[in-house]
Amino acid sequence: MGQGADVNYLDHLAQDSARFAAALQDTPPRAPVPSCPGWDADDLLWHLAEVQWFWGTIVREGVTGEQADEFKPDRPADRDGLLAFYRRASRDLGVILAARAPDTPAWTWSADHTVGFVRRRQAHEALIHRVDAELTAGERTGMDARLSADGVDEALRVMYGGLPGWGTFTPDDSAPAFRLRATDTGGSWLVTFGRFTGTDPGDGTSYDEPDIHAADRDPGTEAAAEVTGAAAALDCWLWHRPPLTPVEPSGDSQVLGRFESAIAPGIR
Repeated sequence: MGQGADVNYLDHLAQDSARFAAALQDTPPRAPVPSCPGWDADDLLWHLAEVQWFWGTIVREGVTGEQADEFKPDRPADRDGLLAFYRRASRDLGVILAARAPDTPAWTWSADHTVGFVRRRQAHEALIHRVDAELTAGERTGMDARLSADGVDEALRVMYGGLPGWGTFTPDDSAPAFRLRATDTGGSWLVTFGRFTGTDPGDGTSYDEPDIHAADRDPGTEAAAEVTGAAAALDCWLWHRPPLTPVEPSGDSQVLGRFESAIAPGIR
């Protein structure tokens, strides 16, 4: 299952960004964020505010991430200032992304250097942090099934399994495959295990570590283990957020354990 053409990222970005602010509006500034250890409510608010400001600046100004950081404003000193900055950054991001076609070139940390990548990434950033905000406030609400299924795809193929141009994924042909299956949308993803190797030309860091790769489309071949659940539950599980409904593992316990080890570091 690949990126969904039926997902309106801009609408979801606006909706979840608004729900994020609403969840934090009356939450005490120092309330801990259960899903982000060490953060309080104002830290979470500042995080999404600066992320949305950052990507709005990149697309509007046509600059790189490093250049955008040079313009980064200081963190506001109090909740009112944080909320005002967040609402301005969030509104600007939506307007800026709507004004550019998805195929417009833009700097990203991904191999996909388009505004379309930013639209998708920011819709999911807002969704997951809306979940964080609701966990902080103690009031969970549902997640859109189609957006969540697309979130599973992005988590697997971009956030965990994305491959930079300087890196190589070598599959372990002796390892059985693993599958995730969304019971409500019908989406499924076949995951293979292997190793990631390469040297980052930016900082010279060399990598040789276990990795996973999810096929663009599930070929339907046999998997030794799988995890099933509603798309929203799978999306939360991959992001290490508590799902509202359970995910159900089955099959070879060693294969399940290998996948869980692969995603254990989380998405940063």
